[in-house]
Amino acid sequence: MRREHSAVFTILHQRGLHLPEHDLWLDPQRGQLLAFVSHAHSDHIARHREVLVTEATARFMRERLSGKRTEIVAGFGEARDFAGGRATLIPAGHILGSAQFFFETDAGSLLYTGDFKLKPGLSAEPCEWRHAETLIMETTFGLPRYRMPPRAEVAARVVAFCRETLDAAEVPVLLGYSLGKAQEIIRIVLDAGLTPMLHESVWKMTALHRGLRADFPAGSLRFKASAAKGCVVVFPPNAPRDSDMQKVGPHRTAMLTGWAIDPGAKFRYRCDAAFPLSDHADYDELLRYVELVQPKRVLTVHGFAAEFATDLRRRGIEAWALAGENQLELKLG
Repeated sequence: MRREHSAVFTILHQRGLHLPEHDLWLDPQRGQLLAFVSHAHSDHIARHREVLVTEATARFMRERLSGKRTEIVAGFGEARDFAGGRATLIPAGHILGSAQFFFETDAGSLLYTGDFKLKPGLSAEPCEWRHAETLIMETTFGLPRYRMPPRAEVAARVVAFCRETLDAAEVPVLLGYSLGKAQEIIRIVLDAGLTPMLHESVWKMTALHRGLRADFPAGSLRFKASAAKGCVVVFPPNAPRDSDMQKVGPHRTAMLTGWAIDPGAKFRYRCDAAFPLSDHADYDELLRYVELVQPKRVLTVHGFAAEFATDLRRRGIEAWALAGENQLELKLG
């Protein structure tokens, strides 16, 4: 467990972030009494007794996590009294319904990003921000080498891969998480005039997505191996594919992930191709976000947290990683 004191809050990092003065957890990985859940990816949800969430996150959690819980559902920009302070949820741009947590008390303000992305995508609300004294930010891609190419360029490469595969009488199989990334892939495929065919888990999440966002286009098919020829199959990366793909016949696979920036990504993922389509902020977006928020201090979590905090300190910004070792020791506050 790591403890950091800021001029405003005590923050504990232990399988999630804890504000003990407010008895509040931020994205804990284990069930807690009271938690803010930023979005409904599986590594951010657990069996909590009471949760502060957006409507979309609540809907996705009901599908993905059984059991009863008290839901405090807040709309974006709706300030409310909560846990001894004033809480406002603002869009994170990560997946549909993903939220940042802006918390104001008599002592000061805190902004927790959760997973976020500044650049607009095709399936999530555009990211927003607030000025805060303490910024807790995820830094998944917190190294300079993680600069993503323009999304339009990546989409064009994905479409070219699909068309080349179809022209060779093979089935293109695109791999992306069933919630968030898959809907981004579906939009790319539909916008190109191609037909997506969806794995069952992707089909369920997309149906919920369409119910929450009326402008999400129809035109996808449910996966059926015997009818896959001529379609673009969309599967989650962790779904067993061997037997299904054997029934499909000749096919080529592509992974869509920000980690495709790394050399040899297609070999690591055992795919024919890998494309750097990410729903996380890249290195330049992380720097830009700090400029926008203008915090007095930055605390980093996830990914290259220590490296990015060191980078910020070299730029004259007080910044420390909440997990792992910092280059220097400093008691904040």
